[in-house]
Amino acid sequence: MNERVEPGRLRRSLGVRDLMVYGLLFIAPMAPVGVFGVLDAKSDGALASVYLVATVAMGFTAFSYAQMVRAVPLAGSVFAYARAALGEGAGFVAGWMAMLDYLLIPAVAYLFSGIALNSLVPEVPRWVWTVLAVLLTTGLNLAGVRTAASVGFAVLAMEVAVLAVFAVSAVVVLVRDGAHRDWWSPLASVTGFSPAAVLSAVSVAVLSYLGFDAIASFVEEAVGASAAVARAVLWCLALAGLLFVVQTYLAALLEPLTPEQLAQDPAAQGPAFYRTVDASIGHWLQTLVALSKAVGAAFAALAGQAAAGRLLFAMGREGRLPRALAAVDPGSAVPRRALLTAAVVTLVAAVWAARRADGLDQLTSVVNVGALTAFVLLHASVLGWYAVRHHSHHWLRHVVVPVLGIVVIVAVLVEASHAAQVVGGLWLLVGLLVLVTQGAAVGRRQ
Repeated sequence: MNERVEPGRLRRSLGVRDLMVYGLLFIAPMAPVGVFGVLDAKSDGALASVYLVATVAMGFTAFSYAQMVRAVPLAGSVFAYARAALGEGAGFVAGWMAMLDYLLIPAVAYLFSGIALNSLVPEVPRWVWTVLAVLLTTGLNLAGVRTAASVGFAVLAMEVAVLAVFAVSAVVVLVRDGAHRDWWSPLASVTGFSPAAVLSAVSVAVLSYLGFDAIASFVEEAVGASAAVARAVLWCLALAGLLFVVQTYLAALLEPLTPEQLAQDPAAQGPAFYRTVDASIGHWLQTLVALSKAVGAAFAALAGQAAAGRLLFAMGREGRLPRALAAVDPGSAVPRRALLTAAVVTLVAAVWAARRADGLDQLTSVVNVGALTAFVLLHASVLGWYAVRHHSHHWLRHVVVPVLGIVVIVAVLVEASHAAQVVGGLWLLVGLLVLVTQGAAVGRRQ
């Protein structure tokens, strides 16, 4: 029998494993595949070190999420945290900027799925595959959070299995044929370790982790509430970091081109991982990895769409977006209207990009600025809630960690593309205009 759900509330049915499934699905276990060549060229081959540093860097953000989810266990995630710690205006801005990320990252993932499937069945246009992926995952999200988590677990298991096949095959090839590069080069680089080169690559690598933060948006549906979510956030990041380090270490040893050659030929950077697998292990594994990425991308979008729905639900419940978005379906206990709204926006963006030759570049250039800006406000929320409001004496966790987190995120934002900065700035400007308009409307009513 289903637990009775109060109006405007969500049903608690997710355990730590389910929460980690959503986070890892959103991140994708093989997220480095798409940026492998770029990072190899930037870091002079020190890819494992890049992901070690990136995991530590994002650890500051994960730790701040773990702190705030205990203090403010609400579905709005960073919107709720900034609202409680910094005030209504900061809360709206945090939610508004996170919305840009949560609505566009699924669109990119759907597009990745469409591109991969189109490469296998070119007779079907990639926009058609994209639409089918949106419809499938939206249906699963509407069926209920437990149904989506169960199917997501099966997909995640498939992705991890493919990654394991790659790892075992790579080890066999390395033992049998030897490595193309020095065994220490993925940690120390090919020609000599350069901290500047590694940090430059980290500014790109941290984007592979975006998605673990979505776990916090399910706190009102978690069995064990904030404690379970805090554990899931930290474990998800640690596991993703381990998977990223292992796969990039092995792939770097198998890469036939040098980092210098990749740097001189930017066109070779995108397919570098696939080319390495094809040349060193076999075409069969390249095809398997491509299929895994196609399916995995669609279900990464499922997790992203679910998180976007919870954000819209929370902002609607607090009157910052239309209150109709706060309705909860009595049967499935999901915010159906919010999910459908997120699905429509994502579908429009994904199909628009799928029908353009430069659509992928257009989308990927802007998806990260929203999340990174929201992360800055997350860290500021830790400072505001604990250090300012409650005069915490735990300086390490409530002052040092969030300050370091802000420094890391600002450094990444500075390294973002000009187009991303412009779009992020325009989105922020629109959000501020909405905020001012809302404030004026409230003033008139009073």
